[in-house]
Amino acid sequence: MDVSYNKLFKLLIDKELKKTEFAKCIGISASTLAKLSKNENVSMDVIVRICRELNCSIDDIVEVLPETRE
Repeated sequence: MDVSYNKLFKLLIDKELKKTEFAKCIGISASTLAKLSKNENVSMDVIVRICRELNCSIDDIVEVLPETRE
């Protein structure tokens, strides 16, 4: 399943938050932040922490992309 976290990064820009500062604030590692930046899967715990900190819902930060067929 392909996901995109572009909505998250747009939201951080709108709130004038830097990715690294935000990651430190919610307690996620640099490797988890890298996974988010590369649109890789992260744990639901990370998603919940992000949503709680930003006071938003999952669909505000994550987009599930259509399955690609080769």
